[in-house]
Amino acid sequence: MSSTPLRDFLEIPYAQLEELNLNAKAQRLNRVPLDTVQEERMKYLTDEARIKAVTVCFTDLEGRLHMLDYDKKFLLKSADNLTFDGSSVRGFSAQRESDLRLGIDWHAFYWLPADVFGPGKVLVFGDVLERNGSPYPADMRAKLKHYSQALYDQDGTQCNAANEIEGFIFNGRDAERRYYETGQFEFVSTGGYYHSLPGDPLRLFIDTAAEVQRAMGFQNEKDHPEVAPAQFEMNYGHTEASIAADQVQLYKLICRQTAARFDMTASFLPKPVTGVNGNGMHTNLSVSRQGKNLFWDANGEEQISAFAWNFVDRILSSGEQVCLVFNSSVNSYRRLDPHFEAPNQIKVSPIDRGAMIRIPIGNEKSARIEVRSIAPDANPYMAIYTMLKTGLEGPLADYSAELRTQKRFLSDNIYDAIEKFSRSEFLKSALGEDIAQKFAELKMASAERCPKALGTRIKRAEVMFHHEVQNQYLWSQF
Repeated sequence: MSSTPLRDFLEIPYAQLEELNLNAKAQRLNRVPLDTVQEERMKYLTDEARIKAVTVCFTDLEGRLHMLDYDKKFLLKSADNLTFDGSSVRGFSAQRESDLRLGIDWHAFYWLPADVFGPGKVLVFGDVLERNGSPYPADMRAKLKHYSQALYDQDGTQCNAANEIEGFIFNGRDAERRYYETGQFEFVSTGGYYHSLPGDPLRLFIDTAAEVQRAMGFQNEKDHPEVAPAQFEMNYGHTEASIAADQVQLYKLICRQTAARFDMTASFLPKPVTGVNGNGMHTNLSVSRQGKNLFWDANGEEQISAFAWNFVDRILSSGEQVCLVFNSSVNSYRRLDPHFEAPNQIKVSPIDRGAMIRIPIGNEKSARIEVRSIAPDANPYMAIYTMLKTGLEGPLADYSAELRTQKRFLSDNIYDAIEKFSRSEFLKSALGEDIAQKFAELKMASAERCPKALGTRIKRAEVMFHHEVQNQYLWSQF
């Protein structure tokens, strides 16, 4: 009997993966022309016989990541003519106009750890296109990319972001999808902040997921258990805004895939368990021009510039209207509870963690603002685009300086947030009126399947019909 392996698929050591992914990231940051990158990637795929498939990703209007695997040889022949059924994706095309196209964003190309994602695969993000090849309006990733590029083309302005994404680890696979049967989640550990022994289930998960992130070019900084039992956070460096948004989707994918390998579930529900802190996705933002951080001023208030304060004031002026974009599920309004360090006040502060925006300690390189009232289930492309668009161009209240410390509160339920979002003429203009309306309708559809009054206990419906958890089978049984 022959001992020769029947399959010879690509498997790359982690150190080499990190080098490959960091080089690809540098090409993207340096804005190497797309034609050059496309030619390089297609030649690589052609020459590397050990690759069997290419995973192409896109994100729907609510923020769910979708993945399609294309046979490598087929993709190389048909990269300019990839289509999919948009009517099967919530928030995308209607059944009568179902076909949409996928364009390959060759800049956003990732080599994958074979032990986590399987051998012989690479991953690339796609642009959702209309039938005629024009950008699809509901593709928030394309909108963020276009906005960021337009600012750069104008005068070298670059928008930077880094997300601090919290999650929970629960025992058992598919714990969220089984919640309608069990009505509860089981923590893998009950330690506290920074308290997890080497080798315990939570630490094992964190160590493994962090290794994968490093291999995929995240440029990690620190990782640790969070305040609540079985809660985690893994931090990585800031980067250009559209890359940062892609990394949010990859972070959640990596965590879910890693947890599944250990028969556990990584959950990014904002508040999956009553009585403990919820999950946030604090988003750090800065704007630079020709390499200079425009948010830094050594002599400014809190050592940030007048430009940065204007950015903050514009977000605070629209705080009520943008709340739905940052907190887009029924469950996310449980997190905005002041008893659990919740950032539910529309104000800014260097120290008050109940403020919507915090000013972290920084220097010329790291000066930034931190938007705290955002949940990890938000569409990262829509959220970061909205933050940037609002901070740079949003309406500015006449009394904006007073808003910085005024005691105003974000919505405490999704109905109120939908109403205020729907009244915003600025957001209709920024997102597109049809897209803003479609987003509000999707949020209302989920809300209407849940109890109107939150109460104190997590309800099955808010998990079952959550946009990152629900499946067609459960949705159709309602």
